[in-house]
Amino acid sequence: MESAAVHGLTFRDATDADVDTLVALIESAYRGDSSRVGWTTEADILQGQRTDPQGVLSVIKAPDSRLLTVERDGTVVACCQLERRDTHAYFGMFAVSPALQGSGLGKVIIAEAERQVRESWGAREMHMTVISARDDLIAWYERRGYRRTGHMTPFPYGDERFGIPQRDDLQFELLVKELA
Repeated sequence: MESAAVHGLTFRDATDADVDTLVALIESAYRGDSSRVGWTTEADILQGQRTDPQGVLSVIKAPDSRLLTVERDGTVVACCQLERRDTHAYFGMFAVSPALQGSGLGKVIIAEAERQVRESWGAREMHMTVISARDDLIAWYERRGYRRTGHMTPFPYGDERFGIPQRDDLQFELLVKELA
């Protein structure tokens, strides 16, 4: 898809050249001390990596998948994965620069992602999975119209590509929003 400008932001599909920048952004939003600047940190429940270059590149290269990259003044400030799955789209790998979290940027980005999958793919729903222990994050998505389904999937314990869990009760909950 072509790039679009919304609220002073430029939205475009990631390319191979963006991989290192996007890995650094995702890691900064979720892991380590830098993530504690923002409110989306997972540093207390997961250590190790959140993603790696291979993981980001696989999203960029996968059929029916996009890694939407968001820039402000030529600097990458956010990203999210969009994947077409039958009549719905999957939303994942959402990261906003920790210094910009809480500024309303996330609301603008998720609304634009929803608009794009509805208009480009005809998606009727957006699905995502969130670590069920992340009550603050789930509440944020609920304020955006997502609903908890109670459908849980296990966390991939033992696969350090997804991080090193600091507790033994992690699982993912499916959240769904109708895109009417």
